[in-house]
Amino acid sequence: MKLFPKFKRLTGLSLAAALAGGTPAAIAADQALLDILLGNGVITQAQYDRLMKKDTLTTKDILGGGEAAPAPAPVVDDSVLDEKVDAAVARAVDKHLDEQAEARVVDKVAQRLEEDFPVKASYGSKGFRLESRDGKWQTNLQWRAQLRYTNPYNGDPRQVSDFTSEDESSFEARRLRMKIGGHGYQPWLKYYFEVDLQPSRDVDDDSEAASARVIDWRIDIAKFPWAELRVGQWKIDFNRERVDSSGRQQFVERSIVNRIFTIDRQVGVQLRGHLFEGTPADMRYWAGVFTGEGRGVLNSDENMMYMGRLQWNFLGRDLDWRQTDVEFTEQPTGSLAFAAATHKGRCTRWSSGGCGNLDGYARPGNALDGQFDVDQMVQEFAFKWRGLSVQEEFHWKTVADAAARTKNDLVGAYAQAGYFFHYLLPVVPAPLELAFRYAFVDEPNRFDRALDNHREEYTVGANWFFAGHNNKLTLDYSHLKLEDAFLNRNVSDDRVRFQWDVSF
Repeated sequence: MKLFPKFKRLTGLSLAAALAGGTPAAIAADQALLDILLGNGVITQAQYDRLMKKDTLTTKDILGGGEAAPAPAPVVDDSVLDEKVDAAVARAVDKHLDEQAEARVVDKVAQRLEEDFPVKASYGSKGFRLESRDGKWQTNLQWRAQLRYTNPYNGDPRQVSDFTSEDESSFEARRLRMKIGGHGYQPWLKYYFEVDLQPSRDVDDDSEAASARVIDWRIDIAKFPWAELRVGQWKIDFNRERVDSSGRQQFVERSIVNRIFTIDRQVGVQLRGHLFEGTPADMRYWAGVFTGEGRGVLNSDENMMYMGRLQWNFLGRDLDWRQTDVEFTEQPTGSLAFAAATHKGRCTRWSSGGCGNLDGYARPGNALDGQFDVDQMVQEFAFKWRGLSVQEEFHWKTVADAAARTKNDLVGAYAQAGYFFHYLLPVVPAPLELAFRYAFVDEPNRFDRALDNHREEYTVGANWFFAGHNNKLTLDYSHLKLEDAFLNRNVSDDRVRFQWDVSF
């Protein structure tokens, strides 16, 4: 503490007061005393000069330099001053220590909660996560909305009458979903279910058509990567386009191939595995047995659906079930797959709504048990690398109708590619992906195989990714064609769709 200047001043005042006796007195002009006062800063040089001219000095003279002056400042004892300083310092130190102690207490409480509270919370790509400290229990909760505008169709026109009908301009909540998944007891005992909260309906549909429904529920025993067991209801792993989530698509919706050839959601059991991982022989397999009646329907006979798929990851790296390369795959990654399925029952096609019928075939409610024998297969290729994504599928399907004694082959395929041109031309915004898709479907007339119904799709699309697939805008434009040999008509039309897909 810089107390020395004050100490000198106080010393000078005390000395002056002592010599003056505290009352006016005759004091000789003592040059030595004045020198001391001047040296200690009690008086100025001008005061010193004036006082040297006087014969006697008073306290007033000394304190005021020969002029009227206020009463002298009280003399402060050093020990008292030190005590006050020490007390002030102590209070400041105590305050600082209190603040530090409070911060340490807060940190300790947070650390204790972090270490001892049985559940920890976080947020990731699968939504909000609650997880036990020992890692044996985990739940992920995610909400998803898919909001869409379409014109002039909200689906794929399949008949001449669809092309010539009145145009539709519509907004719809295409998908509103709640997803819950995780594991329990052990990290390899996994579960998942998904609820569709409010699918849209047509004006002539019953209100039940827009009711909430459980579309997926499943349990995986996945202790060994080479042999995992799944039971439940889900989109069985037949082909990539359908298994790829609707929220992980490259376009607003799947191609015209999907409705005809998808096996969709089934109830059953499946064995799956990953073999020779990281080698040129890297592959995955799937083999399952299902009811074959689609989502949420009990089997009405003893016939089951059998399905198998073999996928070769020919570059030694596995390819996720999602479209586009928004993740920017650093190393080239691709797969080649083949799958087949067979079923005998009331269904000629399937969808998220369950068992259904192809155009011209009896509805499931009007069909007989085992009336339709359906066999189908698919060849599939997919590839991703540095913003480029390519995939294609070729489908073949045969439907034998025991009641009508007919058998027809259906063929379809699609190929699509997308690229983030920012990696080629930096002037292009990084979140923008451009894509193109071509697809065709041949559906023969069930009573005359020469009268094909041939459809084609040409679609260009653009995606803008805010947070990967979890928050994106998609705009696509399609040119759709139909050649109907039975009616001898060729028709075509254009369609525009715009969609915001967001997950929370």
